[in-house]
Amino acid sequence: MNKEIAQEFKEQIIYRLDESIRMITISLEQLSEDDIWKRCNSSSNSIGNLILHLCGNITQYAIASLGNLEDKRDRDTEFEAKNGFSKSQLLSKLNAIIEAAKITLLNCSVSELMRKREVQGFSFSGIGIAIHVTEHLSYHTGQIAFRTKQLKNKDLGFYDGIDLNIKNE
Repeated sequence: MNKEIAQEFKEQIIYRLDESIRMITISLEQLSEDDIWKRCNSSSNSIGNLILHLCGNITQYAIASLGNLEDKRDRDTEFEAKNGFSKSQLLSKLNAIIEAAKITLLNCSVSELMRKREVQGFSFSGIGIAIHVTEHLSYHTGQIAFRTKQLKNKDLGFYDGIDLNIKNE
């Protein structure tokens, strides 16, 4: 992999991370403090749990693994929480972790992007880790948006003002 391709890869990952945090922010703006911790049933997670889970996952994969730092994640506590953070605290925490992940990714050399490492019992290259973080964040962003639409019965307007019917050239 050359440096130009590595730079393009990093820029595309960062674009997708920013898109997800934008959509999560829009979703949270629609919700009350109580909505954040509501669960549909005992098998479901609240939006608060999903955000704590994203913070743990991004820290473990992008910050600790890509940044060659100690992994201190306690995954079970992300799902056990029933409250403890306001929506502004959750959003602030997620924003800070995503910013740290972006800095870590930008500082990765080509050799670090190619190097294999073990995370959560899986073997990934740095590229694999960046892809995992992006798709995992996107997956839960969709869940947060879906739950927000369920609770508020309204379109979230993620792409208001953009014509998504423009054809490829």
